[in-house]
Amino acid sequence: MVTVKEIAKLAGVSTATVSRVLNNSGGYSEETKQRIVELLDKHNYQMNVVAKSLRTSHSKTIGIIVPDITNEYFATIALAIENYFYPNGYSIYIYNTSEDPKKESLIIRDLESRGVDGLIYISGTMTVPKQVLKKNLPIVCINQREYMTDEFTVVESDNFQGGFIATEELIKQGCRRIVLLRDKRDIVPMNERLQGYREALIKYDIPFDSELVQHITFDAEHAAKCVRSLIQRKISFDGIFACNDLVAMGALYGLRENKIQVGNEVKVVGFDNISIGHYSYPTLTTINQQKEELGEKASEILLQFIEKKEKPSQSKIVLPVTLVKRETT
Repeated sequence: MVTVKEIAKLAGVSTATVSRVLNNSGGYSEETKQRIVELLDKHNYQMNVVAKSLRTSHSKTIGIIVPDITNEYFATIALAIENYFYPNGYSIYIYNTSEDPKKESLIIRDLESRGVDGLIYISGTMTVPKQVLKKNLPIVCINQREYMTDEFTVVESDNFQGGFIATEELIKQGCRRIVLLRDKRDIVPMNERLQGYREALIKYDIPFDSELVQHITFDAEHAAKCVRSLIQRKISFDGIFACNDLVAMGALYGLRENKIQVGNEVKVVGFDNISIGHYSYPTLTTINQQKEELGEKASEILLQFIEKKEKPSQSKIVLPVTLVKRETT
């Protein structure tokens, strides 16, 4: 395997110059950089990452923990993180927890053994960040399930405003009996969306009916089952706010099964704005989360933390959400 010393000799430069090019740290002309890069490609040079990490105390790797990689919402955020770090010379480890706390703890051990430089933790619990805090590993959280202390930086969507906007859209379209389909677990994003829902009802003088707030296992199948049950029990409703788009898909299915005209008899709003809503029938009105921006902002903060030891001045960064109006309203 060709060495840095041999590349330097072939290029007619010092080994220090080759190292600066490899690390993209400047101090050389563009012509010199091009000459060295061509030689590196020609001789198939591969940097010994393990050896470099021992010298620099940096592995140039980042860990990402996601609860469900099959969910487009989480996958989009993870891809945005990878796209941010890759040009900066970092590799990514993506771990799927399947929302299993025991698996999360095992993942942390594995990440520690790999010596990652930092961690982005998407929609997780308090347990793992506390473990990581003891190790002084830089960490940024995205849309956490539980309320975090100021020790962590959290980047999140405005879930309260999203809940308010979704409910207000249904009210403006004439709905007065609005079903809320939410995760049965007591988690922060769902609670904040519920608060937004209630605030919109208050604004428009619509009484809150707890019977219309349905706590379900958070997937399309259980959403369809819930809608069927509401219809069978003759609970009247003319709107549905589903707290994510996959749940909204299940609600649409349940309504179609019962020959209820969506957009006319019952209107529906989802949350997340994943691609399936654009192609559903009818197309789904939803709340757009800035998924790429969530990943990019978290990455920007983490990189500053790793390379410049700069912690952000804010412990919480909230990104705005917007209504995407389609056929279901």
